[in-house]
Amino acid sequence: MLLRSFVDLLDAQGKLVRIAREVDAEYEIAAVISKLQGRPVLFERVKGHRVPVVANVCASREFVCQGLGIERADLIGHLSTATTAPREPEVVPAAGYEEIDVDLNALPILRHYREDGGRYIASGVAVARDRDHGLNASFHRSMVRGSDELVLRIVERHLHAYIQRGLTELALCIGNPIPVLVAAAMSVELGKSELAIANALSPIRLVELGGHLVPEAELVLVGQLTGEQADEGPFLDLTGTFDIVRRQPVLHVTRVFSRRDPLFHALLPGDLEHEVLMGMPREPTIFREVSAVCACLDVRVTRGGCSWLHGAVRIRKQHDEDGRRAIEAAFRGHPSMKHVFVVDQDIDIDDPRQIEWAMATRFQADRDMVVKQRQKGSSLDPSSDPAAGETTKVGFDLTVPLGQDPAKYRRVPLPLEVDLDDYL
Repeated sequence: MLLRSFVDLLDAQGKLVRIAREVDAEYEIAAVISKLQGRPVLFERVKGHRVPVVANVCASREFVCQGLGIERADLIGHLSTATTAPREPEVVPAAGYEEIDVDLNALPILRHYREDGGRYIASGVAVARDRDHGLNASFHRSMVRGSDELVLRIVERHLHAYIQRGLTELALCIGNPIPVLVAAAMSVELGKSELAIANALSPIRLVELGGHLVPEAELVLVGQLTGEQADEGPFLDLTGTFDIVRRQPVLHVTRVFSRRDPLFHALLPGDLEHEVLMGMPREPTIFREVSAVCACLDVRVTRGGCSWLHGAVRIRKQHDEDGRRAIEAAFRGHPSMKHVFVVDQDIDIDDPRQIEWAMATRFQADRDMVVKQRQKGSSLDPSSDPAAGETTKVGFDLTVPLGQDPAKYRRVPLPLEVDLDDYL
């Protein structure tokens, strides 16, 4: 399902908010996206632009599951299966595309916050090919530097490795199908194609545009890495705080391909869609690691922890050390995680109050806390040591000690179910 098909589906189901009045790409669209609190939205008229803007298509697990054609309960297992059994997508002729003038100012690229370093493409998926490792697809925020130049934030992972190996050209895809957005956010080993993972999540097709194999996105920018570096940032990240300014690679955009009447997918940094696409793809790796040491039932990278720094793990405790084993395994599954909470099967990990209740009633700090000092952490954590990139990680075992009377720790339900409509 193409992005535009998914937007049409949401519209038909009454889930899409349509904004008919003219809106400004500078600050105004970002403010409305935030106010909508995760509701998918289509901005039909953007001041000074002919391309509509769509946002919040992945702002909840429910929307992601709908875009993948699966049930919510199957999400983690489905993501895990796709990473272990990817399938190469079909390559089809590039029908319905036209090449347009290279002019980034003609696209409704948002400026999100007053402190931003510039206008940003936050939803762009960079697709690159290496002669040995094949196709790689990954998110890279891109700051507009001029009508034909972007500055890309490239962390030292796979695309960086491709560049070190001589990569000079890539494609930046905007308005991607849902499986591509999800797969591009995953962390997998070098040489495993995220586009093959996307196809295993839900079938996609690739087309050739400007000499590059890319997913059927709404807009595709082809560019040359000039070898020059420029300041990138500030940029508001997942934590709701601004990332630092860095010298990053410059991409000179040489060709632009567009579907007829394209949609521009805008992703608001630090908001719900950003959180879902960053945090959720880490859950299968945590689940896999914890399952190797105990009976893991479910995993969440929690919103309260910026959808990156905190996790909750639900287990069926069978041995005294299962809680501690789960803590250690969870940190292996997501090395950027700072705090993890392990709970019993009766706790709903989607309810922060239940996790806190388990901490209040089942946890003793001198017995149930695992502290890991001076560990490699996340650069997104402003409290970490920026020079060493280290932090102190803590795991909280909130499970009931084995051998004790479980009734002592049980939340007592009401003795009778009633229907309030019978009383009010």
